[in-house]
Amino acid sequence: MTQHDSHARTALVVVAHHRTDSLTAHTARRAAVRLEAAGYRIDLLDLHAEGFDPRMNMSDQPDWGNREKAYSDEAHAHMQRVLDADVVVAVFPVYWQHVPAILKGWIDRVWNYGFAYGRSRPRLAGKRMLWLGLAGATADDPIVEGMQALLETNLSEGIAYYCGFSHSTVGLLTDAEERPQRVDAEGNLLIGEAVAGAEREAQYTDLDRRAQELVEKFVAEGLVAA
Repeated sequence: MTQHDSHARTALVVVAHHRTDSLTAHTARRAAVRLEAAGYRIDLLDLHAEGFDPRMNMSDQPDWGNREKAYSDEAHAHMQRVLDADVVVAVFPVYWQHVPAILKGWIDRVWNYGFAYGRSRPRLAGKRMLWLGLAGATADDPIVEGMQALLETNLSEGIAYYCGFSHSTVGLLTDAEERPQRVDAEGNLLIGEAVAGAEREAQYTDLDRRAQELVEKFVAEGLVAA
């Protein structure tokens, strides 16, 4: 595997949602447009649309202890897309305070031992990562603070920094559901009335604004670092 041309900036935008008409997919497309406007070439990876299999298999790790092992063709192709990217942006719905299985499986299979970690100098050293997670919880739900902390620990510390990324940001986008939801102290799910009309439009306009601010800040920090 060879590193990409350092003069060509590429953003790998990874979408982890089974519906192309979802708010997650919409947020990913808008992020891609903003990154393209900032001068990045966009490699849009829709894991479901491309039929990515998240299950680890023997051909992905024929010999776990061998850092120079030949990976499966599918894993190798995705590894090259990661290598060719200067930044990686993952957009996903938050499931059980974590990423969906297909995104976790992509990391398991592609960010493999010998490729993403397990070397004195990681192959992904210096790259930058933005995680955009859409959550149904409302902004004032007490669970949000812990959710943010857990995602940062798992995604930034446990994955990105462990693999040598120079920068990782987790953006938690709350209020992603049309019906406000929260769980009370007894574990009961409380679902409010669905927002509609102008109120719904305002809710999603605000989510778009927050997502754009996260992407713009991420882009700006990259310019300063460069």
